[in-house]
Order: sequence, then structure tokens, then C-alpha cells
Amino acid sequence: MTDPRPEKPVEPTELDHTPATSDPRPDKPVAPTDLHHTPVDTPAGPSTAATLVAEAFGTLLLVLGVVSTALFAAGFGEGTEAANKGVGFVGVSLAVGITVIAGAYAFGPISGGHFNPAVTLGLAAAGRFPWKGVIPYIIAQLVGGVIATTLVVLIGLFGPEGWLINAQDGGFASNGYDELSPGGFGLGAAIVVEVLFTALFVIVILGVTHSTRGSNFAGLAIGLTLVLIHLAIIPIDNASVNPARSIASAVYGGGLALSQVWVFIVFPIVGALIAGFAYRALFDGTQKR
Repeated sequence: MTDPRPEKPVEPTELDHTPATSDPRPDKPVAPTDLHHTPVDTPAGPSTAATLVAEAFGTLLLVLGVVSTALFAAGFGEGTEAANKGVGFVGVSLAVGITVIAGAYAFGPISGGHFNPAVTLGLAAAGRFPWKGVIPYIIAQLVGGVIATTLVVLIGLFGPEGWLINAQDGGFASNGYDELSPGGFGLGAAIVVEVLFTALFVIVILGVTHSTRGSNFAGLAIGLTLVLIHLAIIPIDNASVNPARSIASAVYGGGLALSQVWVFIVFPIVGALIAGFAYRALFDGTQKR
């Protein structure tokens, strides 16, 4: 079928508004304006040297606090009318906790505030600290600890006649078992408490410093935990849970202290590693969706 009245074809009409190939009035380029709120680069963290110096200072503070309190104040006035002025085990325990709290807030923002080779290893085992940083941290902690006990010796040189010799003969507040145990506890007891209480200490640290579940009062919680630990185990082995503290005391504590110090190097580290790996496995898992 065909259209009986077909329309005639119409030629297309060129329109005046047909777009041109180029803009007849192009905008002039405008230079970018610096804004006052332009983000600045994130400040770099502390240098490696700063973190190591902070660890050394923090460990010095800790060891100086515990050893000087134990030697100068714990048994002050024994056998004299001033016998009731000594601070005893409670005072030593509080001194440890207070120095850790102070060090945590003073040096923690710089180095993380480990002040303890066992803590450093426990944090590495839990994935909270790089393994490559472990050795430098431990060296800094050991240096800080030995400087602290050296300062105590320096003070003792100007003390009453025979004070320093008696302090060294008594073990210089070293950790130990059998003869060096305040309560006469043996090697087995020292091993158990160092593994157990170091593990508990590291678990508390991992909990209160967690990136999402941690506490703003982490330093306080850690310090008070250390007070509790010392109150519990000073009578057993003088409470180490810190190889740097044990080595620093043993250096001036005589042959017996040096012969026993391996216990307070090995077993706090064992406890810390157990805690680090266990915490990572038990508490750092994420919920599956």
C-alpha cells in the first residue's frame, strides 16, 4: 500500500544556535588560592634516639625508685628507736608503682613506656611492637637500670660507715631464692611466681593499652598492678618481673646474686611471651560477618 498524498521532502535548516567548535568567550584561568584550613602534613613521630633515651630514663626511674627505697627506707632504723620509721614491703611496693605511673605519663608518649625487657618481648609477641625494635629497647633498658644502681652506690659511698659494704653483703636488694629469699623460698617458688605474675602483668598491659578497648588511665592501672604484684611476691623472691631491674641489682649484689640472676632473666621472659601469644590468640580475634 502507498500514501495517496505523500509529503514533499524538506531540506534541513541550519540553526543560528548551532554550537561553535570553540568558546567565543573563554574564562580566564584563575590561580589556586591557599586556604587557612589547608591540612598540614602529619607530624613525624619521635626519632629512634628519642625513644631509646626515653626507655633508658624510664627504666632508670623505675630501678632507682625500687632499689633506693628497698635499701634506704624499707628497714630504716632497725634495731634502734627509729625502727618504726621504715616503710617495709608496703613502701617498696608503692615506690615501684608510683615510679611506673610517673614514667608512663612522662615517657610513654615518646617510647611507649616499656621500661622492662619482658614487657617489650610480650608486646612483640602480641603484635603490638616490631621485633626489629626489641634488641635496641632492651639495651636501653639495661643501661638505664645499671646507671640507677650505680647512682645508689654513689650515694652509699657518702653514707654511714659500713653502710655500702653491708648493703652489698645483703645482696643489694637483688632478687633471689633460698638464702636471698626474704621468706626462705626455694628455686621452684621463684620460677612459678616469675612466670605467673609476669604473664598477668603483661596481660593487664595489653588490655589497658588496646587501641580500641584501652583506657585513658592505662598508666595508673599498670602502676597499681605492679604494686599488687610486689605486695604479693616480695617475701618470695624480692619480686622481679623485670630482668633489667634484676640485672641492675645483681651487678652490685655479689657472687650469690649474680649466680641466681639467670632465673630472673629467663622466667619473666617466658611468662611475658606466654602472655603475649595467648592474648593475641584469645582476645584479638575479630567477629566474622
